[in-house]
Amino acid sequence: MMSPPRIRNFEDFRHAFFGFRLPRIIVTALELDLFSVMGHTLWTVKSLAHALQVSERGLDILCRNLANAGLVQKRGTRYQCGHVAQRFLNRQSHEYRGAYLELMRQQWDDWGHLTQSVKTGQAIDVNEPESNAYRRSFSWAMHERSMDSARQVAKQLNLKQAKSLLDVGGGPGTYALEFLAKNPKLSATLLDRPEALAVAQEIAGPLRHGKRLAYQPADFLADPIQGTYDILWLSNIIHIYSPSVNRRLFRRLRSHLNPGGRIYIQDAFLLDNHGLRPAETNLFAVTMLLFTESGNTYSAVDIQAWLKKAGYVRPGMTSLQKGTGDWDGMLIHAFG
Repeated sequence: MMSPPRIRNFEDFRHAFFGFRLPRIIVTALELDLFSVMGHTLWTVKSLAHALQVSERGLDILCRNLANAGLVQKRGTRYQCGHVAQRFLNRQSHEYRGAYLELMRQQWDDWGHLTQSVKTGQAIDVNEPESNAYRRSFSWAMHERSMDSARQVAKQLNLKQAKSLLDVGGGPGTYALEFLAKNPKLSATLLDRPEALAVAQEIAGPLRHGKRLAYQPADFLADPIQGTYDILWLSNIIHIYSPSVNRRLFRRLRSHLNPGGRIYIQDAFLLDNHGLRPAETNLFAVTMLLFTESGNTYSAVDIQAWLKKAGYVRPGMTSLQKGTGDWDGMLIHAFG
């Protein structure tokens, strides 16, 4: 992801502040289901406005801006979906990322409550119980978010000698399934809540390698964890919790790692001495403030120290190829 612009003068400030405009335009297009209605057809503004039941003036202005962003293309006086919109934003496409798009759209509204969260230090929905329907929708969104990065990580992580893997809080099993596809001798177990595992079973069901995926419904912070494994995989887990909870989780998991086994952690790490870079990692910390009880983003150095204190040895960093994997393509590893 691109870093936010550095603000050196008032013009930079004005430019950064008005960065909300294109995202708001995209949210409106999604709320209108514009890309699905457009499909593969070349539309006049008049015909498309009639199909969407919106004003021609409003749609003309919207489409001009979407064209500048590349989400639609203008052919003479007509518009059609661009490549990205056709693949991922059109609900008729088999690559449609609908659950993740809805999560992003909801966050547009949720970020409007940031001042409240900064004042209280609490999530915006701290008193609202999480519904099963939301957990299911969130699991699908995480699958759609992670499909590409999981494939990239599985291609680069050498698990040839491993026979068993525990995906801790793996949700829809996106990473576990890619590891299984890449490593025919590997078996994997997915540890998460039942609502997430139900989504994983739907995804794994049609896949031949999905038969090597087992399911362990549990709260990994409180419930007993079954089995020992050659690999422990934690992707986008530790940012949900406080440092003390993460340290306790590391200690808890270590007893489930076979001798010579490895733990891998993929997350949004702070990589500089001042805790300011990457900028995207600090922006993500705002999301944790809005939606979790105690979550944050943490220094890679601190996380390795937590692992060492929990009894792991030789903690270090694994670098993926530039532009691959999640976040900045960095994993933290350690041995049992």
